[in-house]
Amino acid sequence: MIDIRKLGLFNKMAKEGGNTVADHLSQMTGMETEMEITKINFIDIPDIRAHVGDEKQIGISIEMVEQPYGYILFLFNARDAKELAHGMMGGMAGAEASEDGFSDMERSAIQEIGNIMTSGFIDGWANVLNTTIDMSTPTFTYGPGSSMVDELVGDRDDEMALMFDSRVHALESDIDVTVYTFPELRELVELMQQIEV
Repeated sequence: MIDIRKLGLFNKMAKEGGNTVADHLSQMTGMETEMEITKINFIDIPDIRAHVGDEKQIGISIEMVEQPYGYILFLFNARDAKELAHGMMGGMAGAEASEDGFSDMERSAIQEIGNIMTSGFIDGWANVLNTTIDMSTPTFTYGPGSSMVDELVGDRDDEMALMFDSRVHALESDIDVTVYTFPELRELVELMQQIEV
């Protein structure tokens, strides 16, 4: 059970996580970036597989190795990933777009963007929860989104997850990134109970 007055903390965590991601991306790329959280849902994990679908996407996931524990998964399509990567690489030599898959430089830039997004999101959460949250190295996957959800939380059928629908605005173009968070809800509630509202 959670004190109903603390439900606003979910919004605060989403906002703070998103703003921290945007700040980090702006500093790294030198371009104005903002991250807008459009919706927060509690959703049954089996339903998330259907929601994510089987379309091939780029997934960046991390495990939180401290309370509230669990996983965070960022999903975006290959076109948006390339666009972000090229914004970051600018006119660097070797930064030409690769038609066939991803060049080494594109891969490296996407990996760095993944590091920025995951660490930024976690930093934002930690600020709101007044704690530190250590995390694993981000894992990068290209494949059906539903398989990634299975990989992370396939054995947690009876649990719900928090889903943040978000959009990253960068380079004067819309890039859609959806953030799925799978914290251990009991652990998260325990942290939230300690926060004064």
